[in-house]
Amino acid sequence: MPRIQSFQPVASQNAKVLILGSMPGSISLIARQYYANPQNAFWRIIAELLGFDFSAPYAERVAALKSARIALWDVLQSCTREGSLDARIARDTEVVNDFGAFFETHRHITHVFFNGATAEACFKRHVINNINNFANLALRPLHYCRLPSTSPANAAMSLADKYQAWQKIIAPLSLLGIDKR
Repeated sequence: MPRIQSFQPVASQNAKVLILGSMPGSISLIARQYYANPQNAFWRIIAELLGFDFSAPYAERVAALKSARIALWDVLQSCTREGSLDARIARDTEVVNDFGAFFETHRHITHVFFNGATAEACFKRHVINNINNFANLALRPLHYCRLPSTSPANAAMSLADKYQAWQKIIAPLSLLGIDKR
């Protein structure tokens, strides 16, 4: 199986919310863009929540996220995986991103949302269960919430139901006057 690498985070210094995936899929890795698979509902949902065109160029979508104080990253920095499914990640090859450095740099983040169960499980396994290795995380009040995966592999849930669940990311932003619904 090939070793694959995630991307750098999309984040402004004043980010308030962090959305974490597990590892980009094959289409995203080739495009070097988060959620590049047109079947993935991520950009449709985020665009609707923030009030921008989901088909805008990638740079504009990223700028909209940053403007809304939303950061985007993956839990894993690298792993081996055949294909795109999270279930195919070889667990013994997982290398976690440097969350200690990330949260040190992005001190305004108060909420972490997981794009699906695998992202949450990886974060718990590598970060929460090793919180002593991330001293700056142990001392800060972060709120965690798993959201339904936007992946096309999560076909049991409708786009409308995913959208409804993902509205939770707006609450911490509404306090900043960013609610664009």
